[in-house]
Amino acid sequence: MIKLRKYGVLALIGGVIYGALELIGRGYTHWTMVILGGICFVAVGLLNEVIPWEMPLTVQMLCGCIIITALEFCCGCIVNIWLGWAVWDYSDEWGNLLGQICPLYSVLWYFVSLPAILIDDWLRYWLFFEDRPRYRIF
Repeated sequence: MIKLRKYGVLALIGGVIYGALELIGRGYTHWTMVILGGICFVAVGLLNEVIPWEMPLTVQMLCGCIIITALEFCCGCIVNIWLGWAVWDYSDEWGNLLGQICPLYSVLWYFVSLPAILIDDWLRYWLFFEDRPRYRIF
């Protein structure tokens, strides 16, 4: 029950942050993006529960990029293709897959994963008394 509450708090924080970023960057968002942002935030945050702190931050960012891209594809297949809600469409982007993911946004997710990793680690330290974050860059 404690882990469920922790992940719920982290998902809420991550979802609100991502929704705010979309509002700032695109001028609008969709409620599904707040949910997806929260899920991505928790999933990227779980990296330090399964990998050692000694893993370079750049590798953690690559793992985060892969996680976010995979979740974006799954969500896109549901909300855009199956439900037809047209939340986003990358069909005009080079290298897109079914209009749901593309290399350009995967690169963006690489860089977005850095603040996600850092914020998650420090929130876990401050709010849930987990290990103090420590990083290797390369």
